[in-house]
Amino acid sequence: MATQRIVSGKTHSPAEEAVNLSLRPTRLDDYVGQPRLIEKLRITLQAVKERNEPMEHVLLHGPPGLGKTTLAHVIANEMDAHLTVTSGPALTKPGDLVGFLTKLQKGDVLFIDEVHRMPVSLEEYLYSAMEDFKIDVTVDSGMHAKTITLPLQPFTLIGATTRAGLISGPMRSRFGLTHNLDFYPQDDLLKILHRSAGLLNMTAGNESLSTIASRSRGTPRIANRLLRRIRDFAQVKHNDQLNPAIVDEALELEGVDHLGLDELDRKYLRVIATTYEGGPVGVEAIAATLGEDAGTLEEVCEPYLLQIGFLARTRKGRQLTKAAAEHLGVRFAIHEQDAELFE
Repeated sequence: MATQRIVSGKTHSPAEEAVNLSLRPTRLDDYVGQPRLIEKLRITLQAVKERNEPMEHVLLHGPPGLGKTTLAHVIANEMDAHLTVTSGPALTKPGDLVGFLTKLQKGDVLFIDEVHRMPVSLEEYLYSAMEDFKIDVTVDSGMHAKTITLPLQPFTLIGATTRAGLISGPMRSRFGLTHNLDFYPQDDLLKILHRSAGLLNMTAGNESLSTIASRSRGTPRIANRLLRRIRDFAQVKHNDQLNPAIVDEALELEGVDHLGLDELDRKYLRVIATTYEGGPVGVEAIAATLGEDAGTLEEVCEPYLLQIGFLARTRKGRQLTKAAAEHLGVRFAIHEQDAELFE
């Protein structure tokens, strides 16, 4: 995308990632939200520590900013293990993967972010590594080629992805624990904001933080980013004073409305409402009209619009809902063939 969105769950820069790291919980007891996953992790971690075994491989999937990377750090800390971090796009040839795997010690954790973007050819190297803790490396080529089997120390692979459907079946089947991270309810976001405000030495009332939480799209990373922007705004414009009115003023400047929608979200919805008469319309057509990438719209816009009931995915394409039309202040027309969707 041409510009960085304040309500995007993606990290904008290494500097922001460093700040995020300072705000992350390091233990399960400090982690807020995802109760079902946390309970499963507690049980699994206690069991493997009692047996002195590495934890089984974990696949975490869901929209960006929900805590997949944080959970990888938490698991490594709970296991008292060293964490090695890489990403699917960074692994381009077998030597890259072999280098990471052979350096792992017993019980270490290898975290691969965006694991769905790892080349399929490298997945095959991972199969034996994940199942049998060994890897076959081909040396030389042609008639002189030979295969060497390298033993590996037992390790835990944690994969994170925003596009679980792009992971192959054989790869997915090798993860022992697979979980989809949900958007966070406002109460959990409020707890996260109270903790972050304390770490940032901010004095913020419950009402002000509730206003931020309600506009954070159910995503902790967005909540923390809004909190930092509002801190800067309050410092420069209001001598560090913070109240709900100042929060509203700061977020209005950022273009974030009371539902957490920004200008791209509103443009997306307006295109469907006006250019395509409410839909249904294919995402490729919407992307072409907006001058955006279709994959980006599917990944960063649609999950939240679907969650709040502003968008319907039908067999024929994307359809605007009545709630979205009312929010935009446009006329809502139900096409006769789609009427059953809104009964």
